[in-house]
Amino acid sequence: MHEVLEQIQKLGIVPVVVLNDAKDAEPLAKALCDGGLPCAEVTFRTAAAEESIRIMAEKFPHMLIGAGTVLTTDQVDRAVAAGAKFIVSPGLNPRIVKYCVEKGILITPGCCNPSDIEQALENGLDVVKFFPAEPAGGLKMIKAIAAPYVGLKFMPTGGINAANVKDYLAYDRIVACGGSWMVKGSLVDEGNFAEITRLTKEAVAIVKEARS
Repeated sequence: MHEVLEQIQKLGIVPVVVLNDAKDAEPLAKALCDGGLPCAEVTFRTAAAEESIRIMAEKFPHMLIGAGTVLTTDQVDRAVAAGAKFIVSPGLNPRIVKYCVEKGILITPGCCNPSDIEQALENGLDVVKFFPAEPAGGLKMIKAIAAPYVGLKFMPTGGINAANVKDYLAYDRIVACGGSWMVKGSLVDEGNFAEITRLTKEAVAIVKEARS
């Protein structure tokens, strides 16, 4: 497994972050670190994503910063130049996957069926994002789809929260779960970073409980 994936596996949860203003990047990163989860997948859904990644990577060099919702090779280049250590995409775009693999950039593309998975395997990947996790059948679907693909592991994202993440993490084919419940946009907009730290600590405790 890729070194970055090993780090992600140790953490167990990847906070999926949407930032509308790069000024929130530093306090949000601090809140996550204070909560014991020095990791963030900053999604390219907003214009502030690239600058937010740069700020987090510079101010908190020990953090594992990635870029999510990556849809183009240009976004891959911009994210990596800003300091992203991994790329996440909602679906499997063969061109983007091949681009990342050839450049040695870790990518976990979104997959939710055997055809997606076989394309990922064809490109040498051993971990994929299962998305959208809950709407696509949740843990039951992951276990069913994992059966033919021995050695493949998953990072489910979509509909995962404090109430169900423990069940996902208990399955040994799951590297980590992506989630946004501890970094809700409303909390960021309110500047309620203390609550983000509290929810992050709670999430870290759930990971420990699930893996004990």
